[in-house]
Amino acid sequence: MTLTAESLSATDAADELPHVVVLGGGPAGVGAAFQLRRLGRARVTLIEANSAVGGNSGSFDHAGQRLDYGSHRLHPACDPAILQDIKTVLDGDLLDRPRHGRIRLRGRWIHFPLKPLDLLLRLDPGFAFGTLRDMTRRGRSKSDAAQNQESFASVLQASLGETICRDFYFPYARKIWGAEPDELSAIQARRRVSAGSFKKLLRKLLSAVPGFKPPGSGRFFYPRRGFGQISEAFAAAASKAGAKIMLEWRVVGVEREGDGWSVHVERGCENRAIHADYLWSTLPITMLARMTTPEPDAASLAASGDIQYRAMLLVYLTLPVPRFTEFDAHYFPEGSVTITRLSEPKNYSALDEPRNSTTLCAELPCALGDAHWEMSDSALGEIVAADLLRSGLPLPAAPTSVYVKRLRFAYPIYRQGYERAFSALDGWASEQPNMLTFGRQGLFAHDNTHHALRMAYAAADCLGPDGFDLGRWAEYRHEFESHVVED
Repeated sequence: MTLTAESLSATDAADELPHVVVLGGGPAGVGAAFQLRRLGRARVTLIEANSAVGGNSGSFDHAGQRLDYGSHRLHPACDPAILQDIKTVLDGDLLDRPRHGRIRLRGRWIHFPLKPLDLLLRLDPGFAFGTLRDMTRRGRSKSDAAQNQESFASVLQASLGETICRDFYFPYARKIWGAEPDELSAIQARRRVSAGSFKKLLRKLLSAVPGFKPPGSGRFFYPRRGFGQISEAFAAAASKAGAKIMLEWRVVGVEREGDGWSVHVERGCENRAIHADYLWSTLPITMLARMTTPEPDAASLAASGDIQYRAMLLVYLTLPVPRFTEFDAHYFPEGSVTITRLSEPKNYSALDEPRNSTTLCAELPCALGDAHWEMSDSALGEIVAADLLRSGLPLPAAPTSVYVKRLRFAYPIYRQGYERAFSALDGWASEQPNMLTFGRQGLFAHDNTHHALRMAYAAADCLGPDGFDLGRWAEYRHEFESHVVED
């Protein structure tokens, strides 16, 4: 692995540099640690509570397979310079793979990403005619929606019409975010729905037609040894460049010391306090506010209670067969099915091992403490098996194991009016000396991994010999607002 740019070796006079303590070892955290050390901007200590980096984008070993925390892809929309760095740190382990998923609409399976011929052959006629009708009425829908307060529901209905919303986006929204579409902010639609208009939808369809395909269309990048290999490789490169990576240390508090910070961590019976000139946090901003001394003002603390994240159950079923289907992912927007997505990791990485076993990962969004969250692994396995049977995908054999991972912070929920609560909390964080919140959890953002890495690189770019450039960071923050999740 050869890294160019202003590399800082371990023998440099690093003691003269400011000390940045990064909280959280997801893509944003490890990306920042890597870039700060490569550019020689700071001494870096990264603190991660788990035994491996990656966060919700990490990987782990189970039943002889390398599994991810859900379904993850690296999209070709990644910044070219960052993509090149990923290829470099992975040292030949980044695969270029065709997308081969499908989505269930009104009881029929359609290829996803959408393909024109597949739509002609398989799409339910009622759905097709309803969508065509909605296209002709789109102007009137927009006029009607403009008279009411915008919401996730009104924005999508005005842009895509009743049929697509009723049969796809609205039931999917209820499952993913646990709220009615008209309770969700319009921002949820603009940042989470990449095909949010008929024009964009047609553009996606044309991108599957030879001669109209843009570079990277219908493809994705995936590391040979699981998606978490991206974070692992960045962490290894950062460590090689002099960053200190502290795994299995839990942050229990941060305390202001003049313009710096004292970061209190614990591991088992051990406790430490680490001095930081700069505190960079990728933790959920609500968590950061509650662990900070002096504590935020009453309004900011109250706002932290109004910021909500959706939890996720990842149910892994190991089957005694070489492969379940040819598809990498199945999407289930229908309200009659509990899970939202099913992925088969072997099909992402094109692996044949283990030869007589494959593991499925079912995603079931929920709320902390609800009935699903409290269920046993076996009971959740039964729900997934029943969902698959209901969808025409019966399990070929009883699972040899059922294993569940529980994610407390999976998706930010943009309810109507969330902007006021987030602005109050974000304003508090911005007023703290030498404190920075970034990444998906830190900025309460719907983002892909390439967006999180973009934030990390931007943060490192803002730290110079004269300190952190807040004006430049504000410009980057404006750029981040244009991020739209790639499906």
